[in-house]
Amino acid sequence: MIEIGAQVDLSHPAERVWRALTDRELLGRWFAEAEMVEGVPDRMLLHTAGLPGFEANVEVEVTERQEPDLLVLACDEAGRLSELTCTVTTTKQGCRLELREVSTHGAWSAEQHEPREQQLRQALTVRLPAILDWIAFQQVDLRRADGGMTTELPLIGVRGRAGRKPRRRRIVVAVVAGAVLLAGTAAWVTLPPDDSKPAAVPAPTATASPTVTTDPTTVAPTATASARPSRTTASATTRPSRTPSAKPSRTPASAAPPPPSAPSITARYETDSSRLFGYTGEIVVGNPGGAPVADWAVVVTLAEGTTVDDVDGANWRQDGRVITFTGAAVAAGGSQTISFDVRDSRPKAREPESCTIGGQQCAGL
Repeated sequence: MIEIGAQVDLSHPAERVWRALTDRELLGRWFAEAEMVEGVPDRMLLHTAGLPGFEANVEVEVTERQEPDLLVLACDEAGRLSELTCTVTTTKQGCRLELREVSTHGAWSAEQHEPREQQLRQALTVRLPAILDWIAFQQVDLRRADGGMTTELPLIGVRGRAGRKPRRRRIVVAVVAGAVLLAGTAAWVTLPPDDSKPAAVPAPTATASPTVTTDPTTVAPTATASARPSRTTASATTRPSRTPSAKPSRTPASAAPPPPSAPSITARYETDSSRLFGYTGEIVVGNPGGAPVADWAVVVTLAEGTTVDDVDGANWRQDGRVITFTGAAVAAGGSQTISFDVRDSRPKAREPESCTIGGQQCAGL
């Protein structure tokens, strides 16, 4: 018996998670497109062909349903049979969703098992939370002052004073939260572009042009400069005076700067995909040199309140907003790809604040 499993803690009520599990349109947004089988109400066809770890579409049939706690599905993937159990457990912060798939006939190959489990884990930790946030946003009635709220989001850790009605407290908190959201969005939309720095103007240099005059009492002409007093020359009976040379002084030519040396390791950032509250980033670490590079580190700075859920292709550690990626040595002329999923509470956020490798800015950011 081969088993694949994953779980995630969600800050949403169990009823909302149950809706994302059972609604055909929502299921297609976070896992795979679903198509109802005509004439059979509890049977669907999931279009999973082409997804990592899947060889064909999966036909599923509901065998047990206990709303909103338990959903059991019998799965058929081109003759390979399995049972998928979805368990929803209420927690203080929301609920915990656990998915467990067990093969009942046939088995997944070694090449299928790991990508299939990773696909399931990514769907649970990245795409499903984004869809739940979207559902919660859609359920909030911003005109609550006219007729109340259609559905209220859970307020965790908010406790009012004695004598105040709970409904009034919820309205005040919701209005403040809405004002903050609108103000933040307006600031983001009207943020002016960075002004380019003015070019430095070189200071003017004063050059003194000498004027030459002829003294009738002397044999040789004398030269006087307009920027400084002229020198008094000796009498004509002695020796001719020395006049300042009109030739410009020689200035040594500035030495050309040496050509910059090629970097031993490079990195390029690209946003692979984006969603309502987050994105998937990809960093390609390259080694253009002729020898392997072992000691490398990519440092990414995220926005305030942003978290990383899943990383593929590197080891990583987080210190506040700073994420450091490290990994195996990159061969000469080779590259290594890092993929990481980001949950960002800012609307339309598509990239981190900065990305560097060896103190140099990553290309593409």
